[in-house]
Amino acid sequence: MRAGAAAVNPPKTTKKKKAAKPNEKLPLKKALKKFWPLYIMIGIVMLYYFIFNYIPIIMGTVLSFKDMKVGNTIWNAKFVGWDNYVEVFQEPEMLNLIKNTLEISIMRLFWGFWPPILLAICIFDILTPWYKKFCQTMVYIPYFFSWVIVYGIVFAFFSGNGLINNIMKDLGMGTYDFLTSKEAFRPLLIGSQVWKGVGWGTILYFAALTNVSPDLYDAAKVDGAGPLRKIMAITLPTMMPIITFQLIMSLGSILNNDFEQILMYYNAGVYEVADIIDTWVYRVGLGKMQYSIGQAVTMMKAVIGMILIVGSNYISNKVAGRGMW
Repeated sequence: MRAGAAAVNPPKTTKKKKAAKPNEKLPLKKALKKFWPLYIMIGIVMLYYFIFNYIPIIMGTVLSFKDMKVGNTIWNAKFVGWDNYVEVFQEPEMLNLIKNTLEISIMRLFWGFWPPILLAICIFDILTPWYKKFCQTMVYIPYFFSWVIVYGIVFAFFSGNGLINNIMKDLGMGTYDFLTSKEAFRPLLIGSQVWKGVGWGTILYFAALTNVSPDLYDAAKVDGAGPLRKIMAITLPTMMPIITFQLIMSLGSILNNDFEQILMYYNAGVYEVADIIDTWVYRVGLGKMQYSIGQAVTMMKAVIGMILIVGSNYISNKVAGRGMW
């Protein structure tokens, strides 16, 4: 009887809930309900970029095709089509402006690109923790100085009565006017830019190096690898994705110089080698109130920068097998 009863009334089994697959996407409604704090944070950031980046881009694009006068708005200004762009290319100074911009940008790229990489490797190899943190802090500090302060430091060293000229006088070498010299302008410009930004530029590289397992270095040491061999075989390959990213972004902004820095160093003596596209836009756009001309130049720089980023990323993918996307 018991066996028959068991056969007639089988034991009840509970249905197991189907486990969600790791890569299964949640429906939008459920995702919003589950991750609403994250969506709010993302929404605030997107709103910020829309208001302060995308709206100015749209309005600037419209402005570049109009003849904006004082007292008018962007929308009721006269539409002139490509006239502003044609006027920019007909500007007699434009060739010299492009030449100076490219020369300064290439010098910045060459002299400013590798020092952060070298400094990050040097700091990473410091074994004493407190000294490593001290070095990191000290090299970060100049980044937070404004260009006014940096120029004040440069002036204290290189002006007519500065430290360098006083030493030269004491040695009987005479004096040299560094700040108004065409030959000294760009070395001072690039040197101060490297001094100010080299420490801050190490952050991304140092973050990449901290992800390297110490076991790799220990294994390399056991195999007889010296410090240079470790750098070439472990450190640099680890940093390569960040180096590629930084190089592509630097090429994309090759027409954008640090306008505030050049404006601080700017004077009549160095005008021929210091005048760049940004300073010309400043004089024409704000000084002469030709807002449409200035915006046309800005739009051309943006388009060229985008082409350079896409092109350099394509070349990087083909040659090195890695890129930004």
